[in-house]
Amino acid sequence: MRPKRIAWPVLPEDILAADLSRPLPRSVRRTRSGEPISINWVTTPTGPGSGGHTTCFRIIKYLDTAGYDNRIFFYHIHGADQKYFEGVAREYYGLTCPISDIRNGMPDADAVVATSWPTAYVAFNAACAGKRFYFVQDFEPYFEPVGAYSVIAENTYRMGFHGITAGAWLAQKLSREYGMDADYFPFGCDTSRYHRDPVSRRSGVAFYVRTGTPRRGTELGLLALELFAKRQPHAQIHLFGEKLEGLTFNCINHGLVSPAKLNEIYNQCFAGICLSFTNVSLVPHEMLAAGCVPVVNDAEHNRIVLDNPYVRYTSPTPHALASALEDLMQMADFNALSQIAAESVKSTTWDDAAAAVDAAFRRALNASRQTQVLESCLATVD
Repeated sequence: MRPKRIAWPVLPEDILAADLSRPLPRSVRRTRSGEPISINWVTTPTGPGSGGHTTCFRIIKYLDTAGYDNRIFFYHIHGADQKYFEGVAREYYGLTCPISDIRNGMPDADAVVATSWPTAYVAFNAACAGKRFYFVQDFEPYFEPVGAYSVIAENTYRMGFHGITAGAWLAQKLSREYGMDADYFPFGCDTSRYHRDPVSRRSGVAFYVRTGTPRRGTELGLLALELFAKRQPHAQIHLFGEKLEGLTFNCINHGLVSPAKLNEIYNQCFAGICLSFTNVSLVPHEMLAAGCVPVVNDAEHNRIVLDNPYVRYTSPTPHALASALEDLMQMADFNALSQIAAESVKSTTWDDAAAAVDAAFRRALNASRQTQVLESCLATVD
């Protein structure tokens, strides 16, 4: 029954080609005044609904409007259909920039950006000019059990790329532990989709179910809801993300839903469980925008990134999580808390997040050009 072949998440030849002891020199393209900044984005193809791709593509679309010359290059490891995934990128995610297969090569650019650890190897090996950047949305070595994959993923932080991270925790971690130069952008919230309905009647709690992503703690959340259901048998429990079978408590099992439906679910709930054992997800901000208070496992990375006084932190145990849900549901003046929680994220926009990415690119590229000019002058003097 055991698979006979290793299911590599990156092509082995790309790992072998990357000799980290001998990093290749990368010239920064000299641009003329008024010429747009060109960026080669290296990413994996995806279907609809990927949170990481949604954030990355949202940033790219903003940079398009800011005058950048963006090009996307899909890194296929399973011989995927390029036209199909390009169609998904355009129709679902709204991308308009050029999209190509990286196997056909990349032209020179001002910047070459890896967007996940497998793509970092391709960006490192690519022959094209361009300062190397790493768009980091989570600490990906934690996605794998301790072993070969986790180490191969961790090695990408030693490639000499300039990091641009989702939230401050990752920038601090990569700088402190790997010596990476790193900027970060704040998490945004799409308040046009997620907003508080003042007339909505709240009757329960919500939980984002994602069994294929261990860092979101689905099993722990379900245990907490089992306790909560026994203590509050009349409360509605909303599960969303995927359909589950064999649950030990009554619930409304929504499965995968649209943003509009998700906002409706949030507005029916006092609180929701949001567990993050690596970098935090987008769910807490979405819940807050709808006046639904997120109950989050108390951890340094969550407090640093969320930085919001209306998040309820608690120990990651079933009993503590269930008690936190109960306390919020039984709060005498929950309506006032709900309103002020929703107000707290109204100024947290994705335009602000993308503007921070724009500024990070410009600072890093300008610094590299200045260094390149200085080194050229010193070489001439010598």
